[in-house]
Formats: sequence, structure tokens, C-alpha cells
Amino acid sequence: MKEAVRRAERPRTREQAARCAEELRRLIWHHRKRYYVDSDPEISDAEYDLLERELIEIETAFPDLVIPDSPTQRVGAAVEGDLPTVRHAVPMLSLDNATSKEEVREWYDRLLRLLRPVARLEADVPLAAELKIDGVSVSLIYENGSLARGVTRGDGVLGEEVTFNIRTIPSVPLRLLQPVPFLEVRGEVYYPIAAFREMNRRREQAGEPTFANPRNAAAGTIRLLDPKLAAQRPLDLLIWNLTRLAGAAMPATHSGCLDLLRDLGFRVNPTRRCRSLDEIEAYYQEWQEKRDTLPFEADGCVIKVDPIELQELAGSTARAPRWAIAYKFAPRQATTKVLDIQVNVTRSGALTPVAILEPVAIGGATISRCTLHNEDELERKDVRIGDRVLVERGGDVIPKIVKVIEEARPPGAQAFKMPRTCPVCGAAAPRPEGEVFARCVNVSCPARLKESILHFAQREAMNIEGLGEALVNQLVDRGLVKDIADIYRLDAPTLAGLERMGKKSAQNLVREIDKSKSAPLERVVYALGIRFVGERTAQLLAEAFPDMDSLMQATKDELMTVFEVGPKVADAIRQFFDQPQNARLIEKLKAAGVNMRAGERRAAAAGPFTGKSVVITGTIEGWPRDAIKRMLVRQGARVSDAVSKKTDVLICGADPGTKRDKARALGVRVIEAEEFLTR
Repeated sequence: MKEAVRRAERPRTREQAARCAEELRRLIWHHRKRYYVDSDPEISDAEYDLLERELIEIETAFPDLVIPDSPTQRVGAAVEGDLPTVRHAVPMLSLDNATSKEEVREWYDRLLRLLRPVARLEADVPLAAELKIDGVSVSLIYENGSLARGVTRGDGVLGEEVTFNIRTIPSVPLRLLQPVPFLEVRGEVYYPIAAFREMNRRREQAGEPTFANPRNAAAGTIRLLDPKLAAQRPLDLLIWNLTRLAGAAMPATHSGCLDLLRDLGFRVNPTRRCRSLDEIEAYYQEWQEKRDTLPFEADGCVIKVDPIELQELAGSTARAPRWAIAYKFAPRQATTKVLDIQVNVTRSGALTPVAILEPVAIGGATISRCTLHNEDELERKDVRIGDRVLVERGGDVIPKIVKVIEEARPPGAQAFKMPRTCPVCGAAAPRPEGEVFARCVNVSCPARLKESILHFAQREAMNIEGLGEALVNQLVDRGLVKDIADIYRLDAPTLAGLERMGKKSAQNLVREIDKSKSAPLERVVYALGIRFVGERTAQLLAEAFPDMDSLMQATKDELMTVFEVGPKVADAIRQFFDQPQNARLIEKLKAAGVNMRAGERRAAAAGPFTGKSVVITGTIEGWPRDAIKRMLVRQGARVSDAVSKKTDVLICGADPGTKRDKARALGVRVIEAEEFLTR
């Protein structure tokens, strides 16, 4: 299964690791949003966990690649919607996962190694086990014995306030049985399975869309803006943690905390005290066999250190407590037939194969389609139309094809070949070497048009302020914009007729659009969204070619004479301009008055860095990084981000990281901050 999400061999160099880590971060944040915000996941929990594990392995091997906004440094997904946001006083962290008793043992052994030196343990660590409910995590705050606030987990730091909807849940006490000055508890809101099935039956009869699973139903209900509607849906809640307590004695154990909460009137998640991992395994096996008898969906059990003092000594990482782990149940599986394989086009233009299945019930849901992720995965599993396949509802939510039952393959079944043209617009869809996806290169393709417009309008590109996602959706959905150039045909009366667009806003946007026509050539090149052409490469291209026509006509060899443009980037540029739809788009942009010529360049001032390839690392007091770059560019230097054999000089400030070591290994001249400041 691990190979299903790995795109290549484990990186061996720092440069490979950096590229791989960035791609993994992009994938993880994308899938977190699809799971937590859109409630429309694309991959199984097992595959998502492997992505996170691969990123953790890379960041552990190359600590300098860890960045503050890495998914390993945060949890969950960005909060969205119109509900007010609240900062958690104590972050609602995620849980690390185990899928076997061996992984549980590894976690326990790490825990012992951590605690024995500081806690002077003479025996095993007392544990508590409880079911892992598949719902929506919330935090409830009580002040002077009364419910004051209910907040969703959100991204673990910021959550959405849903107090009015929490108050509609019958099992939530609005007032505690004993007066407590301050209390914060955490638990899981869930949709009972029987009620969920009945609701979906009624919605289906009424011709309304059904919910995919109880968790999605709970997530949608708890975020409803009208609490009257929320009250009509029978949500329930089980409390699994006492987080903060004031005005009363905090129990010494987690299980004792839950006993206290039960006495205060809460419905708590039943917890079993365990003295050994054998007892943990017995609890796990018992509930894996009895899970179908539960009134709620559960996807595993949670193992916790029972004494609170030991929890505090164990502490947490940036994303999860060290004193707890989720022991996931084995995913549910079934066999079915592949009726068809279709190719979808994502907003970024990636072509992704999807298996259309003979509907099959797995874990209470009917599965009729399943992503095959990418071309490599399709070829590796060799899924063909007519095949009998084993389908796993990973994490009991997301379906995936585990394997083909080759013995049942019908005679004459042909291997599926991914197209090299876009199934939506018919444009070329090449697959660059080393990439897992073929991509449509037509920026005006209906499947990717919205994303193309948003990229075109962003601040770093054409800087069209006011042209945001909601407005772009309206423009495309109403057929007012069919390619990027149509932006320049919009007028104030048309815009004023759209939702949330008044006369003044429309006039302001028209001015912004008109102003963007004079954007410098490098911004126009970047705005086109050519694969691998970022802001820096666009600037270098605009310096090398006097106008758009020259750039469009440049051969691959001519493009590769530009600094930092290699074969891969040159191929992507040629593929873009060779596409007739893109050539027509540029002609339309010209006709609309968009600038297509490079401005006059001031002659570079002579200096010690003229004509040199320079990399900057570390910090230099009084000199922001951008100011150093501007000074170097004025001298005619080429500023790069990575040290290579082509680097002439490394300017080295405080805390330089590994770039200085690599520069010295390659024989690159290193200039320390003191020497740089005297030049």
C-alpha cells in the first residue's frame, strides 16, 4: 500500500528532499482541506497517513527543511465559513496513528524511554483505552457552572464558535450538576448511525442529495447558521477529556477526570483502565469485532497514559501529544466490478483516472467510484475495465482499490492507456519527465479556467485587486468569461449585476483591470501560468527577450541560454506556446491592450558582483534579504536560491545552515557578513 502514494524513491540529496518535501506539503494541505473543510476526501486515511509519514521522515533526516507552516507543525485544516473564530487557550492537537500492535509497542517503548529518567518509574505506565469516535471534535467551556461557549477543533489553534448548535444537543448539560467556577472539556459530536440512515432515506425520497457518511452529516450540521435546523437533527456528544479546571481539585488520572465529569452531568466516552499492552490488545480486538453493534461510527481506539502527572512530563510535539496514540481498526473491504475508467481534469489541469464501480456497500456507505490517483498508480495496479477488484473503505470513510483479483479477469480485457489530450477541451496534455500527472496545457480549458484566472489576477501577477474566488466563480458559471482575455471585455454595468457587487465596486474593479494592462512583461509571463515558470524565471525571461513574440518564437536551445532555465523548464515553455489555444489567448490579450514588451533596462552599475551567480544565506543585521538582492541585481549579478557548481559567490550571514558547508565542498567562494559590508 505504501507504494500507492510514493511518487519516487526516497530522496538521497538535500535538493531532492527539498523538492519532495514541498510536493508532499502541497498534497497534504490539499487533502486536509478536502477532508476537514470540503468534507469530500480524495484518498484513504491510510494513504494520507503515509504522506505525512514520508514528510516527517524527510524533515527528520533534513531538519533545516522544516518550515513554520509545514503540515507537521500544524494540525487539521484552515477554518472556513461565516462562523466567528475563537483561539483555543490549549491547542486541540491531533493524534499519531498506529495500525498494528507492533507500532503500539514502539510507541510505548518510546514513552518508557522518555518517562523513566524523569519520573523514576519502577513499573509499567498505567494506561487507559477508549473508542475513537468518528465525528467532529469540539471544546466546551463552562463558567460558573453554565455552558458559555462551544468551539470546533478547526485547525487546532483557531476553531469556529458553534455554541448555539451545541446547545441543541440533548446530551450536553447547559448547567452542571455541581457549581464549578471554570471548566473546559473536549469531546466528539457524532450523528447516530440509525438516525443517519433514516435521514438519508428521507432525503433520497425527497430528491435531495444524501450525506456520504455520519461524520460528514455531523460536520455539516454543527456548522449550520440556523440552530433551529440543527435542532431537527439528532446529534449526540461523548466527552473524552477534561482540559482545564478552576475552583476544584483536578483528579490525578485521566480516568478519574472522566468519573468527575460523569458526576457533573456529562455523557463521557467509556474508558477501560489497562495495566499492560496485552490488556490494550484485548480491548482493541474486542471492539473491532463488536464495532457493528455501536450506535456510532468508530475507526479505532485511543490509548492514553492515565496519570495526569505523567502526561505532563511526556508533553507533546507540535502536532500530537506523546502520551496518547490512535490504534486504528482494520479497514473494511469488499469486492466489486470495474464498469469503466474515466479521466477527470483537476483545477490545476492534472489528468486523474477514476474507476467507476458496480455499486457495493462497505461500512454503511454505497461505493460507486474510486480514484486511481495517477498514471503510475493505474499502471502499478493494472486496473482494467471489467476487472474484479478488492475495495477498501480506508479509515471507514474513503474508498480505494487495494488490488485486482487477476483470476477473475475477463478474457480480452485491455490495459487502460491514459490520454495525451485533455478529455475536456482537446488540448495537448503531456506528462513531463519525472511527473506523476499529465497536464492540460490550455490555460483556458473549462476544467482549469477558474484557477487560471485567479492565478492571472493575483498580486504577484497582474495584481487585479477585487477579482477574488467568489466573483470568478460567478463570471465563469454565468458564461461571462470563457478565457482569461475575456476579463478585459467586462464593463461596470455587467459587473454591478452580479451578487455582492455594487456600482462602486464594479467601477473600482474595471479600473483595476484597465490598470493591469500596463503590467511589466515579467508579470504577464508569470500570469500566464506556464508550468515551472515562477516569478524569478519570468523575470529572467523578460530580461532575455525584448517582447512576447520573441519569447514565443524562441527555440528550446535559445530558452536554455537563459540563466536557471534547463531542459525541463524549456520544454514546458515550448509546450505552452505550441498550443494553438494559448497562442490565440495571447493574441486576444494583445488586442485588449495588455503590454507585451519589456521595459527599458537601466545599465547595471559596475561592482564586485557584476556577472556573478550569487546565493545569500543567513541574516545580516540591518540588511533585509530583499534589499541585498536588489543591490546585487543593480550590479548585474544573478541571484539564486540554491548553491550549485554554477554558483560563484555565497554571501554568508548569521545562522547560515547547510549552504555554507555545501559551498565549501564545491569550492564556491564564501563571503562573510563583515567582508560583504565593507564592499
